[in-house]
Amino acid sequence: TYSGHENKVKEKLEARTESMGMQDYIFRVIVPETTEVEVKDGVKKEKVKKILSILYLVLILLIMYLPILVLVIYSFTETDQLGIWDGFSLQLYKDLFQNKALMAATRNTIIIALVSAVVSTILGTLGAVGSFYSNRRYKKGVELMTQVPVVNAEIVMALSLAILFKVINAKYTFGTLLVGHVVLTVAFVYLNVKPKLAQMDPNIYEAALDLGATPWYALFKVVLPEILPGIFSGFLISITLSLDDFVITQYLKEPSFETISTYIQKIVAKHPIPPEVRALSTILFVIVLGVVLGITVYNNKKAAKIMKYRGKK
Repeated sequence: TYSGHENKVKEKLEARTESMGMQDYIFRVIVPETTEVEVKDGVKKEKVKKILSILYLVLILLIMYLPILVLVIYSFTETDQLGIWDGFSLQLYKDLFQNKALMAATRNTIIIALVSAVVSTILGTLGAVGSFYSNRRYKKGVELMTQVPVVNAEIVMALSLAILFKVINAKYTFGTLLVGHVVLTVAFVYLNVKPKLAQMDPNIYEAALDLGATPWYALFKVVLPEILPGIFSGFLISITLSLDDFVITQYLKEPSFETISTYIQKIVAKHPIPPEVRALSTILFVIVLGVVLGITVYNNKKAAKIMKYRGKK
């Protein structure tokens, strides 16, 4: 039995359920509608989050690139001190190519970087391919050994190699320096090539062998084209690490051999940094920026071609 008030409520509920579907009624009554104020508050919160994320990104980019931008700007003035603008000039770039010691250090740096990068790329690629097609126990051992140089302190690596060369009575030459740079960079090549091998179909190499290809022909014509982006990435990282290295170079180079880092350290010990270094740094930055932009444009074009081909297919 219902009281008078309860009967009125019951009649209203029945009338509502008759005039609209039960689901619509439940949605409107049980799940309250979002008010216009709540919608505006949500939009405001999203805008604030977007603005904060953009400001954070701009702050990070400023921290990363503002020092480089200042260096580039002051490479176009003749002043010896940063912060003092003495008018636009290209004199530092002229002085750079007239500074024989700095140019010799630059030449040595480029030579050791290119040679060590080539050797590291060959060894790292062959090691990654061999490990990929080996049994699980051997693969785990190789992966463990390649991770150690990545996380190991560079000073430990430099000291251990220096002691090793002393024990075997080896003189410090270009060869000892090359060994040090290869030890530093070969692991990074391996780690760049390994993911590309994992993305590749592991059966294509065996299929090539079944079709009559020799192992070396299958490696160069089937496997290497599939992992070429990883090889190129490892090569670029090797060059970057070698160009930037100081500790291993300082311990393993012959006394008369100077790179950019050791030359600057030697100068700074007695004199201020030569202003021509600003011009040299700007040139290196522009070259790196050009390479990065070129790779990005190439990858975008390649991705667009793939998407276009899939669309036609």
